[in-house]
Amino acid sequence: MPKPFVTLLGKTVKYIAQLRGGGSALPGLFVEKIDPHFIRDTLSDLEYGVVLVSGTNGKTTTTKMVVELLEGQGLKVFTNRTGSNFTRGVAAALLGEVDNKGNLDADIAVLELDEAHAVHFVAAIAPRYSLLLNVMRDQLDRFGEIDATAKLLQKITEATTDTIVLNREDSRIAALADHTSSKNIRYFGLDSSLRDTFPSDEGLHSPSILSHSIAHADVALKSFSGNTASFVIDTEEATTTLELRGIYNIYNAAAALALTRVITGESFNQEKALHTLSKIRPAFGRGETITVNGQPIELVLVKNPSGFRLGLQSFPANGYATMIAINDNYADGRDMSWLWDVDFDSLRENGVHTISGVRAYDMALRMQYDEVAVTTVETNISAALASFIDQTTDQPKRIYCTYTAMTQLRKELSKITDVEVIS
Repeated sequence: MPKPFVTLLGKTVKYIAQLRGGGSALPGLFVEKIDPHFIRDTLSDLEYGVVLVSGTNGKTTTTKMVVELLEGQGLKVFTNRTGSNFTRGVAAALLGEVDNKGNLDADIAVLELDEAHAVHFVAAIAPRYSLLLNVMRDQLDRFGEIDATAKLLQKITEATTDTIVLNREDSRIAALADHTSSKNIRYFGLDSSLRDTFPSDEGLHSPSILSHSIAHADVALKSFSGNTASFVIDTEEATTTLELRGIYNIYNAAAALALTRVITGESFNQEKALHTLSKIRPAFGRGETITVNGQPIELVLVKNPSGFRLGLQSFPANGYATMIAINDNYADGRDMSWLWDVDFDSLRENGVHTISGVRAYDMALRMQYDEVAVTTVETNISAALASFIDQTTDQPKRIYCTYTAMTQLRKELSKITDVEVIS
């Protein structure tokens, strides 16, 4: 089928889906059915090729940082900014960017991909660069044991044609360097003083086990305080302020800087990169702030023990009304037993106002064991959010939420205030 015709049909489906309030990935699923090579054919002529970002935690925000850093270096970048990190999400994003003939005006594509779906993607489209962030015990009911997830990421390293950027501090990620024929391996990492703050999966479950790799990190996070972070870039220390909130985002910034340096090579402008980094705001739902009735509501995505732990550490409870929304839909992972690996003591003093979502009562039980008072338990997220806003009118608010709960919350909030539309 001619590409212009495929593009026309896909754009039509996308328009209809938007009118009906449908999912952002639906048009991509349609295009994949009528033209399985749509993504490959559209991305094949990009000057800088395709960049793939994957791993358990931090894909969406890190991808956003890489995109904005590359744009700050003067490149035109295509990305799947909806956070729909399946191949159909990439196809849907392309439909919004290509012209009526199916041509894409970009120098490079930076794509966030789910670990399992990345395997299918790289079988059809070999990335020129890849960035692999971490492997955590997340959604084990989908991917199996953690070593199985690492093997999925290994497929990405095997398919990458140029350079792979790996997390030096995650032993399973660092070990992927042994499973690729590429000689171009780069690392991002941490100063040794920060390893307790950002434990790998082994460090989280066995605190005495930490990575002490001697591999050189192109970019390493040296220190941070408040909204200021210092990085060692190659051998030079550089400090910048950040608008990103959440200490996990600060570490991801080291990964994004390392990848940007690799892609731009000798033309990398460090001063511009640090200036760009200082202006980047969180990806939607990842520390995003939405204002309702003059008060901020922060949405903090949580999906495994490490992410929830770092979220609680990043956002002190004092002065905020707190809500937790936990779903167990496919995109969240069905197995919520990981909630028992999170320490909720920091919420004890102020308590939690509202708990919602499909697994609200599981979460409420978990709060009882940590002696955290809960005011309201309501499984219906729409009703819970309305009550939470109504009963805490004089306080800033924070909601910890799983992925599908976050999308529900944003949809409900969009009915009463301005929420960035991701299409």
